[in-house]
Amino acid sequence: MRLSAVRIYRGPNIYGLGPVIRWTLDLEALEEYPTTKLGDFVDRLLLLIPTLQEHGCSYGEPGGFVRRLREGTWLGHVAEHLALEIQCLAGTPVTYGKTRSTGSQAGEYYVIYSYREERVGLAAGRLALQLIQQLLPPQLQALSGLNELADRGELPPGGEPFDYHRELEAVIRIAEKMALGPSTQSLVDEARRRGIPAIRLDDQSLVQLGYGKYQQRIRAAVTGRTSNIAVETASDKELTNRLLHDVGLPVPRNVLVRSPDEAVAAAERLGYPVVTKPLDVSHGRGVSIGLLDAAQVRWGFEVASEYRSSVLVETFLPGRDHRVLVINDRVVAVAERVPAHVVGDGKNTIQELIDITNRDPRRGIGHEKVLTRITVEEQAERLLDQSGYSLHTVLPAGEIFYLRATANISTGGTAIDRTNDIHYDNIEIARRAARVIGLDVCGIDMITPDISQPLRDTGGGIVEVNAGPGFRMHLQPSEGTPRNVAKPVIEMLFPEGSQSRIPMIGITGTNGKTTTARMVAHILKLSGLRVGLTTTDGIYIDGELLMRGDLTGPWSARMVLKDPTIEAAVLETARGGILREGLGYDRLDVGAVLNVREDHLGLAGINTLAELANVKGLVVEVVGRHGYSVLNADDPHCVALAERAGGKPVYFSLHGGDDGPDQLKQHIAKGGIAVVLQRGVKGDMIAIYHDEQYIPLLWTHLIPATFEGKALANVANALAATAISYAHGTPVETIRQGLRTFSTSFYQTPGRLNVFDEHPFRVLMDYGHNPAAFELMADLLRKLSPGYSRIIGVLAGPGDRRDEDLLRLGNMAAGMFDHLIIRQDTSLRGRPDGQTAQLIKGGALAGGMSEEQITTILPELEAVHYALQHAVKGELLVVFADQVTAVWKEIIYFKP
Repeated sequence: MRLSAVRIYRGPNIYGLGPVIRWTLDLEALEEYPTTKLGDFVDRLLLLIPTLQEHGCSYGEPGGFVRRLREGTWLGHVAEHLALEIQCLAGTPVTYGKTRSTGSQAGEYYVIYSYREERVGLAAGRLALQLIQQLLPPQLQALSGLNELADRGELPPGGEPFDYHRELEAVIRIAEKMALGPSTQSLVDEARRRGIPAIRLDDQSLVQLGYGKYQQRIRAAVTGRTSNIAVETASDKELTNRLLHDVGLPVPRNVLVRSPDEAVAAAERLGYPVVTKPLDVSHGRGVSIGLLDAAQVRWGFEVASEYRSSVLVETFLPGRDHRVLVINDRVVAVAERVPAHVVGDGKNTIQELIDITNRDPRRGIGHEKVLTRITVEEQAERLLDQSGYSLHTVLPAGEIFYLRATANISTGGTAIDRTNDIHYDNIEIARRAARVIGLDVCGIDMITPDISQPLRDTGGGIVEVNAGPGFRMHLQPSEGTPRNVAKPVIEMLFPEGSQSRIPMIGITGTNGKTTTARMVAHILKLSGLRVGLTTTDGIYIDGELLMRGDLTGPWSARMVLKDPTIEAAVLETARGGILREGLGYDRLDVGAVLNVREDHLGLAGINTLAELANVKGLVVEVVGRHGYSVLNADDPHCVALAERAGGKPVYFSLHGGDDGPDQLKQHIAKGGIAVVLQRGVKGDMIAIYHDEQYIPLLWTHLIPATFEGKALANVANALAATAISYAHGTPVETIRQGLRTFSTSFYQTPGRLNVFDEHPFRVLMDYGHNPAAFELMADLLRKLSPGYSRIIGVLAGPGDRRDEDLLRLGNMAAGMFDHLIIRQDTSLRGRPDGQTAQLIKGGALAGGMSEEQITTILPELEAVHYALQHAVKGELLVVFADQVTAVWKEIIYFKP
């Protein structure tokens, strides 16, 4: 068994609309061993992980996967389910997965499984493979090939005997460290339920909710609106106490001390019992409660001073510990917190009772589950010592022994929902305390014997005010009704009727993506929007270049969506990014597939146009229910995507008359939106159909980018840009003005039909690099050729294209140019030096060119310089550029 590749998809992808990990797993000899031929493999597996019984698999009901195991299934399928279940056991529940043959060779599979946190998903996958190896019959373990994986560092090395439970705990600790905590996760889940997108911004809990100018940020239960002054105030327990006391709220008396002697003096002045606590530490750390004499106070001071040099000595309030959660000036939940404890049964020791309690399936490590496992630490040992007990003491039946003085859930405590029990006076006290401190999300700790009675009657009070309070005790109390406390936070950040998403437009296709994206961004800018744009040239914010490079993948899309200033996003989306990592966005308002033509075939497992269309179709698949999918009616592969496209279809076509595609004519007859080219004696008109409207938009010869209507490629791009902009809701006059003011200058569309006329000859530079682009250029040159005495071409082919594609480029060039200069791209993409040039030359010779008509100069800039030197007045030099900016500089600074 050989794991040959691991790919991580972080957004919608060709396997699903959520993040997944894909293995390429070759079972090799184990292909001959389904689970029915592996002895007691299944029984041993279910003994270790009984929760696999819950997997429905293809049967769609609990027990379905076990049935498959008993009937016989292959180890790739087993690994998929194990990777899913291990993540669930680690506290990051996931359910989606599938295993399919790669089609490349027998026994090789794509194993695909979803994840919530990337590092947890990877760790779960590694453990799944380790577990399979350990459960194989001894005679088959050598066939697993996993020792080789360990040698390569893809699995942990051997040495210690394999212990599944120890390894699972290691995965749980990764989840505890890397996965979002329960408070943050609940907010993210609630936001997504409302259709609000979320982007994690760091390895901790900083999350962006919403896109662009509508974004809000949270870090656990601290929001972007939380006052920093309020957080600092709440962190200073002495200041908090004083501010609350100054407005008449019930609080214990306290004294700030900095030495054991000062602590004892303060305790004697306040009166025993007292509490010692660090000045500004959370989660109950360093807190000692119910100290009865000077020795205990000195000890409590030492415990607290381990965290801070300043320590509070505070009067002890008898009663039970309650957390009152105030959000946006409203009490939304109340929980009684019970310290970690065990209940005697007259048989078991305290340590045995702890072990029994920790077996509760609701308890886990850290925030992994509803409750946290109880551990024996210094505070527990002190309480045992004070009681005259040890861990070996057998507690009498019914006796409760508390292992913590503080009632924090994170130290093994439990929570009882008391939301319906709190007295109205106490609600008002909590609201007033939150206002005094200035927190939008606030946890008020009240000590009182009975929360249903007023604090002033019971002698209770507020002992702490917490910024960023934990939600777990309210979301999943040990007893009582769970409270969805994330909902009021999201309602506060995004009130009803407010927006969380900017308009988002995604554009893909084989050719024309960049120009169309730039046209759309230009039109939207004219409509008054600040636009974020990703293209093969770089990332632009409001027309200003932010970062240069081929930035059409998911990372660049997320970069734009994180910008807090943008009001709309136009995202060119290339095939490579989709196959490498998936999409960088979850949903679009308008998605467009411009065309599907032969390019990049034979790469990344994509060998046919249908497979390529499936990849590009993802862009329209993620269009929202109220959005629009823009499709090229002249391309059958685009038309076929209508079945899986989201929203409503919008078509564009170069054929607007009776010769238009049937699909287009039917669509128009039903009142659908269509943008077509109407050809006539006076010229060609871009027109819009919508319901019963016919809107003549603009003559193509008035669009500068179309070379007076001759550049069919940009006519098609203008049709697509019109369809996209109209579907988005841009006014017709703005679209018209946008097209009239959009040119193919280098500064507006670098590398897209850029013309330089300052030499005695004309130079035309373009980024075209595939047969479809060459066809469109050939059409333009036929229309332009009567004005030129000779046409010279400079071109190359990408090294990762098939031999047949490169030969075809050369063959096409033979019909386009009078003289051909063949160069080579800087990146050879795996080809030997000069090989692409040889193939193109072979195609050109086969196309009818003579040796004298062909010159080969491999360095790009040298080839362009040679062409510039040999071009004369009245000629047209066409340069297909790779290093677009460098070539343009070579052209404009050339001195004859």
